[in-house]
Amino acid sequence: MNIGQLSGQGRLIVFSAPSGTGKSTVARLVMERLGSLSFSVSATTRPMRSGERDGVDYYFLSCDAFEKKISEGGFIEHEFFFGNFYGTLLEKTIEAVEAGRHLLFDLDVKGALNLKRIFGERALLVFLKPPSMKVLEERLRNRESEEPEVLKMRLERAEMELSHAGQFDFVVVNDDLGRTVEAVATRIARFLPQ
Repeated sequence: MNIGQLSGQGRLIVFSAPSGTGKSTVARLVMERLGSLSFSVSATTRPMRSGERDGVDYYFLSCDAFEKKISEGGFIEHEFFFGNFYGTLLEKTIEAVEAGRHLLFDLDVKGALNLKRIFGERALLVFLKPPSMKVLEERLRNRESEEPEVLKMRLERAEMELSHAGQFDFVVVNDDLGRTVEAVATRIARFLPQ
């Protein structure tokens, strides 16, 4: 399907941020505030856990089915993480747009930019920045769950992610949660069709 020929009014909002920036908290509060957003459901090859439902928590695919979809260009983005594949299904995203649903995505910068490349003006890319690298490092250290080498990798990745912030539609520094949620919710509300 030619993405340019989509007739639905659905919009796609993508959040990207370095680990430790508060992206999940901001996304949850913005969703509660706006009420018209649904969280995008990813596909995975990991086994379904007790209480999870296919199509609700994840789309659970076999490795063969996932790899077939990769070869067919069926993902907006995908990655191999801790022994399993995870990805955003192009077909399900198109279905949401056509049905007029507004989806919120939590993607890395590469996935976000690829989604924008595919969906153009139907997508709004939001980048959350930490107040500074020093504050980000303190936040990650305060988690007390990071081994020194993992912390070093996260900070190096953060530098790379921050270098792409200028390619996003809206960039906000998360130095005050209330102000950040207000700014992001206001920007998204302007983006959604009335």
